[in-house]
Amino acid sequence: MQVKFSAEPNDKADAIIVGVCENNVLTEEAKEIDQQTGGLVEKTIKVSRFEGRFKETKILTAPSNISANHIILLGFGDVKKLNCYQAECLGGSLAQTLKTTKDKSIDCRFKGINAGDLSETSLLSHMALGLKLKSWKFNKYRTKKKAEGVSPIEDVSFLCSDPQATNDGYSPLKHRAEGILFARELVTEPCNLLTPTSFANRLKELKTLGIDVDILGEKEMQDLGMGALLGVGQGSTQESKLVVMHWQGAQDSSEQPLSFIGKGVTFDTGGISLKPSLNMDEMKADMGGAAVVSGLMHSLAARKAKVNAVGVVGLVENMPSGNAQRPGDVVTSMSGQTIEVLNTDAEGRLVLADALWYTQERFKPKIMIDLATLTGAIVVALGHEYAGLFSNDDDLRDNILRAAKNSGDKTWPLPLNEAFDRQMDSTIADIKNIGGGRAAGSITAAQFLQRFIRDVPWAHLDIAGVSWMPKSTPLFDKGASGFGVALLDELVNNNYESIS
Repeated sequence: MQVKFSAEPNDKADAIIVGVCENNVLTEEAKEIDQQTGGLVEKTIKVSRFEGRFKETKILTAPSNISANHIILLGFGDVKKLNCYQAECLGGSLAQTLKTTKDKSIDCRFKGINAGDLSETSLLSHMALGLKLKSWKFNKYRTKKKAEGVSPIEDVSFLCSDPQATNDGYSPLKHRAEGILFARELVTEPCNLLTPTSFANRLKELKTLGIDVDILGEKEMQDLGMGALLGVGQGSTQESKLVVMHWQGAQDSSEQPLSFIGKGVTFDTGGISLKPSLNMDEMKADMGGAAVVSGLMHSLAARKAKVNAVGVVGLVENMPSGNAQRPGDVVTSMSGQTIEVLNTDAEGRLVLADALWYTQERFKPKIMIDLATLTGAIVVALGHEYAGLFSNDDDLRDNILRAAKNSGDKTWPLPLNEAFDRQMDSTIADIKNIGGGRAAGSITAAQFLQRFIRDVPWAHLDIAGVSWMPKSTPLFDKGASGFGVALLDELVNNNYESIS
């Protein structure tokens, strides 16, 4: 999809989109179209239930004196209350509506809409982002009905007062979208085709953006003492990998990097602690954290972010076999701490334990943020609406919460304390990989991870409920969401890039 911003309307477009505000207040472009069509817009509003509510749409067949096939009314609701995320939702609503037409060329006429604190540039650029995100569809392996559910849109133009400024505002958002879609694609890939090795090979492609990519195999990880990570993958015929992505964008090349660490279990059977068969196919998405880190690194490099950043992803496959890790095994992590593995389905924290330790030891980062589809307990607590947020640093936690509000990737803070930490003590090793029963499962998992953090500001995002969604939302259809890329890109832009 090609997006452009223009000072002149595209009279040759297949569809013309105009805005209608709350209580059917027409925008200037809507009034102009109404005059050109002999009152069609006003009459349609009068005889239908369309009221200009937020995200409401109405498709009109254009009369013969208009070259477009359709005129589409888009409800803005109370425009003075719009924020950037809501602007994206407006674009997403428009994309969903256009999937029901055959229109390929779209002309959006929202010039001069007074959206309160949201400038025209921000309004239009975020609408374009939402349009792009909602239009995405994964049809890579379909041989029939390939166009089903796919947006027909090929090019979109936005009428605006200052095309250059709006294009400049959209440019970093376009790269954010690329990162989100990259993450979605990785999560949606079938697990027989996205193995640790093929995942690592996909990340080599990021070198074209200027990212240094290093891939560690099992021999290198054995030499580093990564017994926790390697134990997870020992039952699989697929070799485990650790991929390190390094972006140098700060003026000072020696500046401490920001670090992002992702759990990348390309398929999780639960190992010997086998999962129930119902919906086990969704465990191909257990590498969602690694996908988000990969998408974020793509976005930062593509938009030439002025920071140093490191992305580290631990890629393993958790399978039962004669060589698989057993409940009751004790492994030694890279930190030197021993771990009693009481449940082989609590494997993501083992992967992260070594990846976190490796990151802080090698890179001495300014901050560490890990993402993982870590616990089913977080879905029980927060459903499919929020990611769980845990942190040892109040400033980092608050910065993430602000970025979550701005980006629409919602997070909710949860506690860490000594009482929960004591539940992770093992009777025969330094630590065990599950807590004391079903209570507070997400918190005890976070407490486990904190055992592998030194004095670095750190945050853990449990994205199990928001990485693979059971329903469609304003910005994506059912399935992979790409949750976390926008959140972390926003965090970097607002808190670190500007002071680099």
